[in-house]
Order: sequence, then structure tokens, then C-alpha cells
Amino acid sequence: MNEAPNEPYEASNEVPSVRVALPRGDLRVPLAERLQQANLDVPGYREGARTYRFEVEDVEGVGVRVFSDRDIPIQVAVGQYELGIASRSGVDELLARHPRESLVLIRPLDVGANRLVLAAASRVSLEELASTCTVRVTTEFPNLAERWLNRARVPAYRVIDVWGQPQAWLPEDAELALLPEADALAEGLVPLVTVHDGPAWLIGNRDALARSDLGAALRLLLRLPAGEAGAGFIEPAPLEVRPGPRPVPRRSSPRLRIAVPDGHAQRHTVAALAAAGIAFEGYTEQEAARRPRSVTPGLEDLEVKVMRPQDMPRAVALGLFDLGLTGRDWLMAHRASFPTSPAVELGDLGRSRYDLGAVVSEDVPAETIEDAVAHWRRNDARKAIRVASEYVALADRYARDRHLGRYTVIPINGASEGFVPEDADILIEGSETGTTLRANRLRMIDVIMVSTNCIIGHRERPAGALGELRDEVVRRLVAAAPGPEGV
Repeated sequence: MNEAPNEPYEASNEVPSVRVALPRGDLRVPLAERLQQANLDVPGYREGARTYRFEVEDVEGVGVRVFSDRDIPIQVAVGQYELGIASRSGVDELLARHPRESLVLIRPLDVGANRLVLAAASRVSLEELASTCTVRVTTEFPNLAERWLNRARVPAYRVIDVWGQPQAWLPEDAELALLPEADALAEGLVPLVTVHDGPAWLIGNRDALARSDLGAALRLLLRLPAGEAGAGFIEPAPLEVRPGPRPVPRRSSPRLRIAVPDGHAQRHTVAALAAAGIAFEGYTEQEAARRPRSVTPGLEDLEVKVMRPQDMPRAVALGLFDLGLTGRDWLMAHRASFPTSPAVELGDLGRSRYDLGAVVSEDVPAETIEDAVAHWRRNDARKAIRVASEYVALADRYARDRHLGRYTVIPINGASEGFVPEDADILIEGSETGTTLRANRLRMIDVIMVSTNCIIGHRERPAGALGELRDEVVRRLVAAAPGPEGV
């Protein structure tokens, strides 16, 4: 969790009669320009102010909440927000799995045009690929990928749902990636077919549109310039595929494969490697080449790849990597989803230590989670406790282990501390110092686990020299790990 302090949100006693969800990220600046042109002033939104809730100036009863783009369709579908603006790809990703969700496409906008493509590392024939192997596809849009592969009649495929950078898996660990065309081209991949195309849309909750007076807010939002609707999901023609067996491609590298993380965990991993006397050319605090080179005497025979730490447990479980340097929280989240997974912890690196636990508002008069639940249900014994988290499986297991009774898990993709208390009762989140929690008037009421970065590997040790090399890398890293007092 980012510990840079945010401006605290001062909760108002008056709940807006109409709640509108707007996106952060790449859509924010062009959308803010359109809002201003339409005389819809949301002070602080364009500048990316570090608050999550805004009022629409000179418009009474309309409140704005800023979410990650992918969270908005869910929030509108479950009725927590009456209206929202989100990428069409995120809307259709939700509807591909839950077609009966109470979500309505109202109007396309002239921002956020995005094309999703199936891309490969080189120009290949989809028919030939589908005829010869089980096609592995990495993506952040698993529902759209499943839908396309099924309707294209690909006889054998495996969709690998990743947290980010699906392009990092090609070509060694997957044949195809479903991702934005711009990301594919930036990585040097070859787009083979377009799966989805369309701009951002104004969306609404069906029940709210039917039962509530949203006229004032809708009139304002319909001032935004309309765009071309785009094709949305593009129906494929069935592939001409030859009959025959289709094995899952095997890894071809005889070398020990190790995955190292990018992002926030990178500096901690670089420090752990340096302490163990291990250096990867192209992997420093400032640089993260996709395939760094091991330059450590005695360890030259390593194949190194940079990928998201959240995705390492699955990659190790699939046998694609021999070692991964990730966070214990991500290993536990993976094992919560796949209890029999062969991905296990091999050693503690003792860095990037933080608590993962249940976070609630400072206004909740309780010292335990049991007391908090009793407080929330004081006037409604059947209230469903809302639990928000990026760690969806862990959040679900926590709710069951703590016997919350009726509960709802809300999957989220970012800006997590802004969910409590208006949009969730509990946030399952990590915190190093508590600075961000305090800045947002939150506190951790129940610690689930203490997480550090760790070494993970397959439960079954590789045979022969490869296993010995794995043991040696683990030994060096564990021997150089600081104790608890040194973290």
C-alpha cells in the first residue's frame, strides 16, 4: 500500500441524492476537459487531488467519487452508484460473466477509445496455433478472452488471468496475450485479431434509472460530447482447426528460471540480491529490463524475467519458473484461491515488512471485529457486511473465518483507502506505518498476517543439477536476509 499521505476526506452528514463514479488514471485528464467544456465543474478532479470524493459545483445533491476505471462497472452494477463513466472494455468484461447485472449503457463518449487485441511474439496463424497445442492466453480481461476463444471454437486453451503486464509472459510462458493494442505494439508484439473496440461510456444502474429521480444529474452528464459507439465485443468467425491431440507447450529452457518483481517490490528485491552477492545486469532500483542477465560468478546459468509479483505464485504453480521473489501476501492470496497449489514458500527475505489486516473507519466504536459487526448490525440484524479488497479470495476466507454471517466481497483495483466507510465496512489491506490509514481516518482493527518478501518455488524440487542450483540460490538469499530488528 502506498504510504504517501492523502488528504483526509471529511465526511458530510448529508448523503448525495445522486452518486456519480468517475475514473482516475489515463481517462481522468481528457474527461476532466470535457466536464469543464460542458460547464460541469468538479474542483480538484482534473488536478488529481488526493481525495476521492468531490461535490459538483453549483449543483445540489450530486456527489462524485473517483475509482480505478475497472472498479466503476461493479460499483454501478451493485447499486452503490447510480451513474458512472468507464471504459467499455471494463463494462463488457463484467457483463461477459454476469450478463444479468443491473447495468445499462446510456451513451458513448468521445474519450477513452481503446482496442483490445490478441497478440503474439511473432506473426503466426491462429488456425495453425489452435491445431497444434493448447493455446495459453494471458490477460487482465479473462471473461472476454474466454468468450472469444469459445466462440472462435478453439478446441483447447488455457486463460491465465494476470494482475498486469500480460505481455511479459510472451513468448516463453504463453502463446498469446489479450491486451490494449498500444501496449502490444510498445512491447514489440504482433496484433493478430481485434477482440474488442470502443470508447468510454456513460453507464447507469437499471433499478436507479427506473425508480429514482436522476434527471438533474443525467441532464448535466448528457452535455458531454457523444462519440462513436464502437464495435464492443467483436464476434469471431470459427477457426478452421485440424483434429488431433493438443498438448500444453512445455518450457524449453534447461536453465534455472527465476522471476523478479517490478514496481514497489523492486527496490527491496534489489537490496536482497545485493546482500546475497547476486547481481542481474539490467535489474537495479532504477532499471527493470524484461530479461535481465545474471552476471554473478557461479550463477551465470540463470534465466531471469521481470513480472508482476502478484502473478508469480501462479507462474510457479504452472511449472513455468523454478523460483519467484514475491510477497508472502500474494502467495497466501493465491493459496486461498487454490488450496492445493504446489507453490510454496522456500525462504523469508525479511524485507518489505507490513501488516495485512481488516481496516475500518476511526468512527466505528469497537476494538475487535466482533464488536464492529455488532455495531453495524445494531439496527439491522440481517445487514450484509461489505468487505472490499484486492485480495478477493483472502477477503472471502477472512469473512468466513471470522463468522461475519451475511457479507459481500467487493473486488477492487486501486485507491483502496477511499472505500471505507461509504462504499465498504471493512477493507482488507496492507500497511507499513499506518500513515495513509490515519490520513484517511482509518485504522487496522484486526491483523491477519505479517507479510515480508519471500522466495517461492514448486513443492517438488527439481532433480539433479537444477535442484542443486535452486538450493544454492535459496541458501544465499536466506543467509543474507536481515532479522526482524533489521527490517
